Amino acid sequence: SFFSLRVPFDLSRLKTSESTCLLPWPRGSAQCPSSPCALPRIPHDPSTPREPVRAHSQPVRLKRASVVPDSSRHWRVSAKKRTSTRTVAMPNLVHHVHGKKRVRVARTWREGDVHHFVEWMVQVSIESDMEHAYKTASNKGMTTTDTTKNQCYVVAKKMAHRCSPEEYVMALGQQFLDCYPLISAVEVSLEEKPWTRTSVKGQPHDHGYSMQGPCTRTAQAVVRRGAAAQVTSGMLEFKVLKTTQSGYEGFFTDKHTSLKETKERILATSLNVQWTYGVGPVACYNKCYEQVTETLKELFFGPPKGGVYSPSVQYTLYQMGTAVVERVAEVQQVTMNAPNIHFIPMNVPGMPPFNDDIYVATSEPHGDITATVSKDRIFQAVSKL
Repeated sequence: SFFSLRVPFDLSRLKTSESTCLLPWPRGSAQCPSSPCALPRIPHDPSTPREPVRAHSQPVRLKRASVVPDSSRHWRVSAKKRTSTRTVAMPNLVHHVHGKKRVRVARTWREGDVHHFVEWMVQVSIESDMEHAYKTASNKGMTTTDTTKNQCYVVAKKMAHRCSPEEYVMALGQQFLDCYPLISAVEVSLEEKPWTRTSVKGQPHDHGYSMQGPCTRTAQAVVRRGAAAQVTSGMLEFKVLKTTQSGYEGFFTDKHTSLKETKERILATSLNVQWTYGVGPVACYNKCYEQVTETLKELFFGPPKGGVYSPSVQYTLYQMGTAVVERVAEVQQVTMNAPNIHFIPMNVPGMPPFNDDIYVATSEPHGDITATVSKDRIFQAVSKL
C-alpha cells in the first residue's frame, strides 16, 4: 500500500538510495558522496534554461514508510525497500510565557479608626529568556510560579497608602523587572471584588463592608524593559436594564426569521467594558473609572424623567462609547461587549392576553454585540504578551 506524505524539503538536497545518508551535499552535485547507489539522473539539455531550485512542500509517495526523529535532530523518512533521508528543520519554540493565575490578594489600609479594604484576583504572565527550560532539563534562572505568587503579596505590602488597581498592577510588573534580569516583559491583570463601605442608620461605617457593587472592576498593565507601561482598565458584568424606551424594527427578514418587530420591549444587558489611555499621564485612575461608569449609565438610561429611546443595542453602544472618549480626556479607546439578557412577554392559555407585563426571563441563547470607539479612528488591540 502507498500513501502520500507532504514534507518540506529542498529539491537540491534530495537523494534516494538503499542506505541512509544524513550528509547535506552541494546544490546541483551529481550524487551524494557517501552513497554509491544513487539513482540515475535524467540528462539535462544545455539549450534549456534551468529552473531555480526552491525549498517547498511536495507530495512524496513511499511504500510502508515511517517518519522518525534521529539523534542528529533531523527527521528520517524511511521505507523497507528504499530509504530516503532529507534534512528538515524540527519544530521551533516560537513563544513561551509562564506565571500564576487566581492569586487572591486582600489589603486593608488603616487611617485612624477608618479602614479601607480591597480584594483582588491577580494573574501574572512572564516573558523571559528561559527557552532552555523547555528544550533541556535545566531550570537555571527560572522565576518559579510560587515566587510569582509571593511577589503579589510583597508588592501589596509595599503599597503603603491607598492605591488604585492600575497603580498596583504597574508596580507589580515593575517589581519583576527590577528583581529578575532574565525577565523581559510582564503582563499583570486583576479583578476587584465589589466590596463597598456599608451604612448603618444612614452613616458610613468605619470598617464595615458589604458586597453590593454593580460590577467587577478590572485593571491590566503590560510592563516591558525600556518602555512605558501599557495600562487597560475596565469592568465585568455591569448589569443594566430598562423596562421601556426600547424597540427593534426594520431588520432583514426571510422564511427563517421568527423575531417580530417591536417599539416596546425590555432592554437589558451585562456589559463588559475595556478602555485604554492616551500617551499623557493619568492623574487619578479612580476618578477616570467613576467618570466612565457615570457616562455609560447616563447614555444607556437617559434623563431620570422619561429616559431616552433605544432603537437597537448597536446604536446605544455607539452613543455610549462616543460620550466616553469625548468626556473623559484620558481615555483613548473604549470597547463594549453587550450580551442580551432576554425578557420575553408571556401569555398563558385560558387567560386574557397579558398587558406586556409578565415575562419569561432567559439568558440563553442570547445575542452578543460588541463595539469599539476610538478618539483617533484607528482600532488598537489591547496589549498582550
